[in-house]
Amino acid sequence: MTKLKDLIPDSLKKESKGLGDTIEKITEVTGIKKVVEEVSGKDCGCNKRKDKLNKMFPYKKWKK
Repeated sequence: MTKLKDLIPDSLKKESKGLGDTIEKITEVTGIKKVVEEVSGKDCGCNKRKDKLNKMFPYKKWKK
C-alpha cells in the first residue's frame, strides 16, 4: 500500500530557506508553474526570482 508521504514530490519535502522556496512549492502544487512553462515555452526567470526572494526574506533557524 502506498503511503501518503511517498506521493509527495521530493522538491516539496526539503526545508524552505526563505519566501522564494515557499512560493515555488505553492506554484508547483497548484500547477501554476507548469502552465507558465508551457505557455511561455522558455525560462520565466523563476529561479532568479526565487533566489532574490530567499535573500530578501530568509527564514531564520531557531536554535534549540
